[in-house]
Amino acid sequence: MDVIALTARITGRVQGVSFRAWTRAEAERRGLSGWVRNEPDGSVRALIVGPARDVDDMVRDLHKGPRAARVTAVVTEPADPDPDVEGFRITY
Repeated sequence: MDVIALTARITGRVQGVSFRAWTRAEAERRGLSGWVRNEPDGSVRALIVGPARDVDDMVRDLHKGPRAARVTAVVTEPADPDPDVEGFRITY
């Protein structure tokens, strides 16, 4: 099982619509680790770590987000898996 890590920057109407809570719930459901946070520019950024297939599924769902969100783009970049990251948390 290949473990990968990536960062995702999600833009659109993604703040004030429970995007972070939704992301944490979806990541936990898949057994992924990492974090999600709001950015000052109105985007949301996430670090997602886990099996490649599950990370890919998560990224696909980030394009939809929670019902109230209107995602316009999801840009991902490879990241180093942080061995100290346990669970999935909302950061500020």
